[in-house]
Amino acid sequence: MKALLKKSSAAEPFSFSFVNDEGKMVLRSENYKAKDSASKGINSVKKNCTEDKRYVLKESANGMYFFNVKSANGQVVATSAMFPSVQERADMISHIKTHVPSCAVEEQLG
Repeated sequence: MKALLKKSSAAEPFSFSFVNDEGKMVLRSENYKAKDSASKGINSVKKNCTEDKRYVLKESANGMYFFNVKSANGQVVATSAMFPSVQERADMISHIKTHVPSCAVEEQLG
């Protein structure tokens, strides 16, 4: 698992995602105006992802399952990928709790 800090050509160009070892996106952020804000978002996910109370479990309109990770102030800092079952979502949350707090951050600012 690693965090990718990205820059695009959007009006708010900075964002981040957490990807698994196969490179598949597991969590993604909103867009930020400043690199520092996106970096703080990464740190917030790393800090808060170990606590059950920071997860908000959701079901999409098409019957897929996902979750949000919230910061201590209640703001959503990351949204997960979609999962076909509640069990797969739960498995990913367990994986995140174990691997995200110590994962590396890679900048992709080109």
